[in-house]
Amino acid sequence: GLFTAYSEEPNWAKAHRILMPAFGPIGVRSMFDQMLDIADQMFVRWERFGPNTVIDVPDNMTRLTLDTIALCAFGYRFNSFYSDEMHPFVDAMVGALAESGQRARRPRLVNNLMLSRNRQYQADNELMQSVARELIARRRADPKGAEKDDLLNRMLNGVDPETGEKLSDENIGYQMITFLIAGHETTSGLLSFATYLLLKNPEVLQKARTVVDEVLGDEMPRIEHLARLRYIEQILMESLRIWPTAAVFGVKPLEDTMLAGKYPLTTEDTVLVLEPMLHRDPAVWDEPEAFRPERFAPENAEKLPPNAWKPFGNGARACIGRPFAMQEAQLVLSMMLQRFDFVLDDPSYQLRIHETLTIKPEDLRIRARARRSTDTLLRGKAPSTPQKVLAPSKPATPLSADATRLLVLYGSNTGSSEAFAGRIAGDAAGHGFAATVAPMDDFAGALPAEGALVVVTASYEGQPPDNARQFVAAAEGLKEGALAGTRFAVFGCGNRQWARTYQAIPKR
Repeated sequence: GLFTAYSEEPNWAKAHRILMPAFGPIGVRSMFDQMLDIADQMFVRWERFGPNTVIDVPDNMTRLTLDTIALCAFGYRFNSFYSDEMHPFVDAMVGALAESGQRARRPRLVNNLMLSRNRQYQADNELMQSVARELIARRRADPKGAEKDDLLNRMLNGVDPETGEKLSDENIGYQMITFLIAGHETTSGLLSFATYLLLKNPEVLQKARTVVDEVLGDEMPRIEHLARLRYIEQILMESLRIWPTAAVFGVKPLEDTMLAGKYPLTTEDTVLVLEPMLHRDPAVWDEPEAFRPERFAPENAEKLPPNAWKPFGNGARACIGRPFAMQEAQLVLSMMLQRFDFVLDDPSYQLRIHETLTIKPEDLRIRARARRSTDTLLRGKAPSTPQKVLAPSKPATPLSADATRLLVLYGSNTGSSEAFAGRIAGDAAGHGFAATVAPMDDFAGALPAEGALVVVTASYEGQPPDNARQFVAAAEGLKEGALAGTRFAVFGCGNRQWARTYQAIPKR
């Protein structure tokens, strides 16, 4: 799977290229209704059980996030809110993760002698793999399975653009287990810590509720609401600063070196960065223990030094599901604030950390009183602004031989910029332009002398997309005046969560 494979393994790069578009902005937006479906199940349950019911927050958030990733990625329902016991996959996952961590710290001989542990470990692994195999078999047997546009279909049918290869069923099974684990364990911790921090900071809780009431009112959330719920996103980012649920990431030196003038390191060494301490560096964060979502307002976030906030890992191995996790968490926390007043079951509760592969609050329990009944919320209201599909439109009339040439170039890893480029080209054709669409690198150093040029590109940690690197280097090497007379426009794609590098490549 992506998380456990070594970077030099061909399967890692192949799977990464195939799966990245599923977690791009367009892919994640398409999952909104399924995220809403599962969140609604949880909150209806809270409402029906009433204000005196004690809610185990980490348990409920784990059910929520497991059901969400399974439905969004694989079209499968674990139905965790319809039974008291968690799905057997969860017990197998917890057992396998715990044992694999312990095995890494024991001598091989000791591991070999622990026969009952080994049998249980194999049984846990087999159960997880059997779930993956079952989901693959169900999809292949579904006569309408190929019509579904989800992660499983992308894995079954996707082709690596570099090698032309598909993923094997064995590798798809590993990826599914990876996504089911990584796609729920961390996000449930984030939502649990955010709940605790809000309860310990009532002024932030009140401000958050005011923002949610202004944006949502008595409506069910819609995808376009999220852009106006920026303060909820800031709460989540500050929660991840104080308690990043995946609490370490590793780095290795590329050559033997002396770190900070006193730590000799070889290429065989690994340095683990403990994120809760990185995120409490007083040189970066004023009053590090204080919960201040304003730290992540755009004007403040863009001033942060590089690598000061790393809850999603590092570099090429950073979390592929970051947009998925943030959209899900922003939606769930907004719905929770809209529908409930909630308090700690034990007002004297002091935070304790439960540590497995990730960290979560231990024994965090609340009671929730409904502010708004689910039955009274307005559903399905038309968007306030027209939503245009990204598929390119077709020209209404045939193009004339002397139609103006329009070259639309894209730099895109996740497919979003490519989709925007396709729409621009389609619309341009409808206005009489002869449009061509291509990756930016196809025209590196070969910009057209006639017609018009549109460049559509994103940035990745401030660097060009994979298919735009040569183009950016060539453009930056142009001599003064080289673009005189060239008619061009740049369409920049960006996410303000990456405040420091927002629109970096479009601006360059």
